[in-house]
Amino acid sequence: MTTSFAPLIHERAASAPGPIPFSRLVRVEWAKATDTRASRWLLALVALSSAALVLAPILAPTSFDQTQATYLGIVAVGLTILLPVVAILLFAGEWSQRSAFTTFTQEPRRLRVLNAKLAVSLLLGCGAAVYGGVVTAVALGLTSASGRSLEADVGVGIAAGYLVFVLLNVLAGVALGVLLQSSATAIAASFALPASLGVVGTASTLVRNWIDMSVWNWVLENDWGGHLPQIAVSILFWVAVPLAAGYARALRRDVA
Repeated sequence: MTTSFAPLIHERAASAPGPIPFSRLVRVEWAKATDTRASRWLLALVALSSAALVLAPILAPTSFDQTQATYLGIVAVGLTILLPVVAILLFAGEWSQRSAFTTFTQEPRRLRVLNAKLAVSLLLGCGAAVYGGVVTAVALGLTSASGRSLEADVGVGIAAGYLVFVLLNVLAGVALGVLLQSSATAIAASFALPASLGVVGTASTLVRNWIDMSVWNWVLENDWGGHLPQIAVSILFWVAVPLAAGYARALRRDVA
């Protein structure tokens, strides 16, 4: 007689773990960008510098046009001095601090990690722009309270140009960080390259009108008429080309 016995232990096939949600990657990268001592100091300095600079047209009214757009432009300049450095550290820090191996082991699809860092950088830029708008509103309120008249010239176009200007500067920092992959080198380049091209631009109309970052002032002033090709070339030089090259390098670089 043949007897069959049912197995005493039923093994369950282990289900393969699902991919890490992109929202979780964004939260992790947000923590990297905001939850370190260096990033906190940088963000605090961004806030202080923009608030300090907007005091200039309040205290020296004869040296500045008393318009809302002028105040907003000064705040934008304050935001974009150090905010790109935060984006640089977010991208270059993985390589400078030798944490790329851990990061890309937990999420081998590097493109998703890079896109999460890019999303966080843009969120930081948008948040900074909102903060700058609040600072501008406070400064305008103080100016009006002093009895000084202001020209109300901030419309949708000026506000949109202000936001794009801030984001372009952040993306320029992103491009340098992902391309150079060294925090110190990228930060130095973020200050040295615009200054150097600014000097060259004094002697070269081509550099001044097509490559130098001062071209983006037309974006800030919502002065697109006749300047769109020059703005596009400058964006290609500072953002699109180095960002694409940096992505390619980050996707192929050995992390061992």
